[in-house]
Amino acid sequence: MKNILKNITQNCRKASWLIEKKQAGYITIREKLELKVHLTSCSGCRMFEQQSILINKLVRDVFRERQITGSIKLDDDFKKKMRDQIIEKLDKT
Repeated sequence: MKNILKNITQNCRKASWLIEKKQAGYITIREKLELKVHLTSCSGCRMFEQQSILINKLVRDVFRERQITGSIKLDDDFKKKMRDQIIEKLDKT
């Protein structure tokens, strides 16, 4: 059991994969538990999760805008707003 717990807490690659998989749809109960255990001991992966959530939200907003207007426009104002939101979230961690 000790080795299993050690592997879970030290496997950032798997944790980042689970973070993305969770945002894309569904992860199993076992995967949720593994991720939760890992995140309790890994501040880097907690930050990655926050950044990933923010980036995915911004991308969804862009595609939602595309559905409304018929095109994706990354004008300078939008880029600045996106950058500012990312910096703001990073400063809070």
